[in-house]
Amino acid sequence: MKSTALSALPTRRFGRTELAMPVLSLGGMRFQQSWSDLKESEITNAAQRTVQETLDRAVELGFHHLETARHYGSSERQLGWALPQFPDPDRILQTKVPPREDPAVFEAELELSLERLNVQRVELLAIHGINRMDQLDQTLRSGGCMEVVRRWQRQGRIDHVGFSTHGDTSVIEAAIHSDAFDYVNLHWYYIRQDNEPAIASAQRHDMGVFIISPTDKGGHLHTPSLLLQQLCAPLHPIVFNDLFCLRDLRVHTISVGASKPGDLDLHLEAAQQLDSAETLIAPIEDRLRDQALQVLGEPWLMSWREGLPHWKDTPGGINLPVLLWLHNMLEAWDLESYARARYGLLGHAGDWHPGFNADALDLEVSESDLRAVLHQSPWAEKIPGLLRGLRERVGGFSQRRSSSA
Repeated sequence: MKSTALSALPTRRFGRTELAMPVLSLGGMRFQQSWSDLKESEITNAAQRTVQETLDRAVELGFHHLETARHYGSSERQLGWALPQFPDPDRILQTKVPPREDPAVFEAELELSLERLNVQRVELLAIHGINRMDQLDQTLRSGGCMEVVRRWQRQGRIDHVGFSTHGDTSVIEAAIHSDAFDYVNLHWYYIRQDNEPAIASAQRHDMGVFIISPTDKGGHLHTPSLLLQQLCAPLHPIVFNDLFCLRDLRVHTISVGASKPGDLDLHLEAAQQLDSAETLIAPIEDRLRDQALQVLGEPWLMSWREGLPHWKDTPGGINLPVLLWLHNMLEAWDLESYARARYGLLGHAGDWHPGFNADALDLEVSESDLRAVLHQSPWAEKIPGLLRGLRERVGGFSQRRSSSA
């Protein structure tokens, strides 16, 4: 780890890109005006001031890495207006464009992305949303989207290419093992560590590792429950989670999804305490683990995943692994707002949050139907009741995916 004279933040080598990547990155997902790609005339002065003030503060603090996406609504347009006002000689600009069946459509979106950002080149481009194997194929096959990217690289318009994903670990590892990408944007934080094998693979392939949405997807830590605050004391849950991620030197940077300048402060506090990360978070990890053991019991925690079918093999497409994971976090740490949001996304967010919630249980899906696919689970008798309890607490709410993070 090293720091530069111009940066208040420590940096890490971003894999084979050789970029000096600040450990905190400014995410452009939350401070834009709208999730629609608005016309110029529809963007208000107040909304643009928020972008300007947030970017100004980020540049001052050394958030040299700025990432956005073609489908983050008005984010690219608003940033394109603001970037020239706040120059940064060390800026690392990343945008993300989804793969397409037709590479000409992909290239048109790529052109629009740089046009909105008002730049001729980006240091980092991520293929946005390699969540399934067919999307990886669209990217890498002969004549596919990667051929467009390579041409743009030869033209000097893109420096490095990576991918962003919500996919299964097996899909992420397949993309890593292709050796086509220089870095990966993926989910991994305290409440979700199942992508650990992908991080290990990325290290072996000398890829940059960017943890996306650790605050929002990491448990709605911007609005933590009272119980979670107590368990994480004296640290704020955001500070704890940042330190949990960054103590692992295989992780090079994490996203800070700020909606206003003040949202940067807790993350900066974490970066300033990074040298003491292990000492600070060890007792908190113990308390979180003890709380889960007390509420859920060791037998359940050790075996709840055993014998669960894939959601595609479950009646009604009910995503049992995700729903029982939400049950665990709701009961152990009172992550109600997070569980409610994730429960509502199931069935409404395509391959970003695949499968369905438990609303169909006792309607289109009978308990006997469900038990028929739970014969390998040691908890077959208990699971239907847990799903009903989860549905009662956080159901009755659907949510459209507003971001891919």
